[in-house]
Amino acid sequence: MTPTRARVLALVESSRFQWFIIAVIVVNAAVLGLETSPQLVREAGWLAPLGWVTVAVFVVEIGLRIFAHRGAFFRDGWSLFDLFVVAVALIPASGAFGVLRVLRVLRVLRLLSAVRSMRRVVAALVATLPGMVSIGALLVMLVYVSGVVSTQLFSTTDPEHFGDLPTSLLSLFQVMTGDDWANVIRPVTDAHPASWVFFIAYILISTYIVLNLFIAVAVEALEMQNEDDKREIVDEVEESERLVLDAVTELRAEVAALREELGRSR
Repeated sequence: MTPTRARVLALVESSRFQWFIIAVIVVNAAVLGLETSPQLVREAGWLAPLGWVTVAVFVVEIGLRIFAHRGAFFRDGWSLFDLFVVAVALIPASGAFGVLRVLRVLRVLRLLSAVRSMRRVVAALVATLPGMVSIGALLVMLVYVSGVVSTQLFSTTDPEHFGDLPTSLLSLFQVMTGDDWANVIRPVTDAHPASWVFFIAYILISTYIVLNLFIAVAVEALEMQNEDDKREIVDEVEESERLVLDAVTELRAEVAALREELGRSR
C-alpha cells in the first residue's frame, strides 16, 4: 500500500470523517424536506445550491473510499448501496428521468450505512427474514381460516363486515390491529351472544401470540448480532495483540543481533 493510499484510508476510517459525513447526510435530509414546499423553494434560492454541495461531498467521499479500499469496496454491500444512492443523485431530475426525482429521498437512508448501530439492526432484521416468513405464513393461514368461518357464520347477521370473504378478511385484519375492533364485532355479538368466544380466541391467537412471535424473532436476531459483534471485537483485539507480539519478537531479534555484532567488533 502506497503512503498516499494509507493516508486516505486512515482519513475515511477516522471517526471525525465519519461524523462529518453523518452531519452532511442530516443537512441533505433537511434540504430534501424543505424542497417539498414550492413557496420555500422560490423564496430561498440557497436550497438548491446547498443540496448540490452535499451531493458533491458524497461524490468526493465515494471517490476517496474507492481509492482507499480498491476492490474491497465493490465486495461490500453497504458500499455498493452508498454508490447506488450517490449515482441516483447525479441523474437529472427533469425530462425522461423526472420520475427518478423521488429516489433522491434514498440519500436519507445513507444514515443506515454511516451509523454502525443502525447497520447492526438492519443486519439483524435481514437475518430474521426466514423466521418472519414462516410466522407470516402462519398468520395468513389463521386470518384466512377465520375469514372463511366468520363469513359462513355471520354473513347474514352483519353483511357490512362479514358479507363475503374479502370483506371478512379486511374486518378481521382490523380486529387484529385493534383499530375500532369493538364496533366491528358489536353487531355480531349483539345478535349472537356466544360469538364473543370466537372473537376472543381470534384476538388472543393473532394479536397476543402470533404477532408477539415477530418481536421474539427480532429480539433473538439482535442478541445473536450482538454476540457476533462481541466475537468480532475479540478477534480484532487478539489480532492486534498478535501483531504487537510479532513486532516485539522482531525487535528482540534485532537487539540480539545488534549486541552480537557489537560483541564481535570489540
